[in-house]
Amino acid sequence: MIDIREVKTIEQLEQVQQLEYNVWSMPPIPIHQTLTAVKNGGIVVGAYDGDKLVGFSYGFAGFREGKSYLCSHMLGIDKNYRSQGIGESLKQAQQVIAIERGYDLMVWTFDPLETRNGYLNLSKLNGICHTYIENCYGEMQDGLNKGLPSDRLEVSWYLTSDYVVHDVAIDATTAVNVANCIFNEQDLPYLKMSENSIFNNDIYTLPVPKDFQTLKIQDPALALDWRLKTRRLIQKLFAQGYTAVQLQQQENYNEYVFVKLATLGLEGAN
Repeated sequence: MIDIREVKTIEQLEQVQQLEYNVWSMPPIPIHQTLTAVKNGGIVVGAYDGDKLVGFSYGFAGFREGKSYLCSHMLGIDKNYRSQGIGESLKQAQQVIAIERGYDLMVWTFDPLETRNGYLNLSKLNGICHTYIENCYGEMQDGLNKGLPSDRLEVSWYLTSDYVVHDVAIDATTAVNVANCIFNEQDLPYLKMSENSIFNNDIYTLPVPKDFQTLKIQDPALALDWRLKTRRLIQKLFAQGYTAVQLQQQENYNEYVFVKLATLGLEGAN
């Protein structure tokens, strides 16, 4: 049985460091930084199998335009414990602690083409995205990010909102595709763009690959094509007032769902 609990001590943070390295194969965050964050509004939660740390979520206090929030910077799970709902449990535990400490907003970033993360952040947790950051972390050299611009979507998770608490449903049956996913002679997916640049429907969908990491290995040039085309389309949608609200899993590809931000009734969202 997996136990979720808050991480506070140096010894626990040393375990977090080791798991960071195992997940990303890059130098971990120094303990003097994570410990200081924990003592000053940050929240770290860990998932334990007995005494073994198998997952964690690390966040620190943020402040922007007169509002404080929790910036949830990292979530990592041991490769042998993935697809067991641990990520969702970690975020939910972080949510409870954050609300107790006075936060009503949590933000973090993720790669829009890593759809496992997109499904958790949007479809499971009811986060939303309306900010796109090009090459957010520069040229990263870890195994998951090497070779492509580190584009990110910023998730806004309105912790106490009706949209999150009451799991407000989004009906995507009338959605219009902004592009189409086609398969080439090698049976690899590519994105066929349309010429439309003005979006005036209530709801749209955008296809994305099911397994972007495998696609990067099979055809790096095609992976870059996905990065640049989806960047362009998502930025256009955001500029015209839409926000990403779901990641739907189809048979051969996945797709993001976009609606007008103003229709969600999220006070203070812009």
